[in-house]
Amino acid sequence: MFHGVMTALVTPFKIGEDGRSCIDKDAYCAHLDRQIEAGIDGLIPAGTTGEAATLSFDEHKSLIALTVQHVAGRVPVIAGTGSNNTAESIALTQAAKDLGADAALLISPYYNKPMQEGIYQHYKAVADAVCLPQILYNVPGRTNSNLSSETVARLSQCNNVVGIKDATADLSQFTCTMMACRDGFEFYSGDDTTVLPFMALGGHGVISVVSNIAPKTMKALTISMEAGDLEMARKAHFALQHLSDAMFVQSNPIPVKAACELMGWMDGALRLPLTPLSGDEIQALRDTMTAFASQWEVLELTDSNG
Repeated sequence: MFHGVMTALVTPFKIGEDGRSCIDKDAYCAHLDRQIEAGIDGLIPAGTTGEAATLSFDEHKSLIALTVQHVAGRVPVIAGTGSNNTAESIALTQAAKDLGADAALLISPYYNKPMQEGIYQHYKAVADAVCLPQILYNVPGRTNSNLSSETVARLSQCNNVVGIKDATADLSQFTCTMMACRDGFEFYSGDDTTVLPFMALGGHGVISVVSNIAPKTMKALTISMEAGDLEMARKAHFALQHLSDAMFVQSNPIPVKAACELMGWMDGALRLPLTPLSGDEIQALRDTMTAFASQWEVLELTDSNG
């Protein structure tokens, strides 16, 4: 259903006329255009990278609506609609459908610490309530739970559940999950550093953070894997390694927003409780981006250190 590189979009913020943080719609739409022009296969607004946890319900819906309207069918829009509150996740997913999103990405419930049966019932409740393609999202580092292969296999039988974003970087677990799920269920890497082996095992692509700033290189990696050109895929994989690592020197999306600011695309402003990189960390990020740009994809950095 979906394949290739799908970017987990950052959400640019600015200070509004009332002195409060608000979404910078102009910077955001420019970022959408930049992504599409680079050949990205899909866009994910209001996910973890988009600081969904700090968006109000109205902002969340507004961001999805803006994305759908501006993208205008050029690529699929997969809206982040996850929550640790099942009723709220149903409401967000229904809103995404009403607003014209092509699919929804739902995180496992965080903080509540449900057992596997609770996680299953959460996803199933959303899938039963809203007729929209839905992608599970397994990211134990943020949810304090790990979707077992058995649970994913059960969910793969549910109407509307079409795939999973696996951010475990655990290729053994991924293999077991792939073997357990129904035919036609799709698998997307949620870890930029393991896209090559993930796709070699049969994954369909990546929901990526680093593609916010290096979309062409990540696209080259996935295209090469789809074509069976392992040599080119390895070149892209190795080129991206240090840049992908740099995106997680602090909690996502702190580094990737700093990188976007270094290229002059947007203000790198974050919402609390996230805080900016230090001066030394910004310089290290600049150095990594400069080294990457010199050997692969052009990243036009501003003169300021941000």
